[in-house]
Amino acid sequence: MVHYGRLCTVLTNRDGEKDGDEMTSVNQPHCDPQFYEMLEKLQALDFVLVELNLYLDTHPDDLAAIQQFNQLTQERTQLANHFQQLYGPLQNFGRSFSKYPWEWTKVPWPWQV
Repeated sequence: MVHYGRLCTVLTNRDGEKDGDEMTSVNQPHCDPQFYEMLEKLQALDFVLVELNLYLDTHPDDLAAIQQFNQLTQERTQLANHFQQLYGPLQNFGRSFSKYPWEWTKVPWPWQV
């Protein structure tokens, strides 16, 4: 059995392979493994960007670090936009757009996964 967050379980055999396409969801539509893979990638990018930000606070002349920060910021922005098109907003209070109908009534919210 492989768990994708707390909302989705994929049944597997002893070799870790999926037993057919059986997926069990607990009251949620986010049983798509890509949802969790993209969210994990976003979290990893956020972690690296925070670390680079802290490093650049004390090393403001490190051009390579600035270039890496900018490149990862662009990658994170593109991934976040793609995630939001597929699964809905990541942040509230005007930091993410919503489709119709209002998407904040859908759960789980990214910080609940």
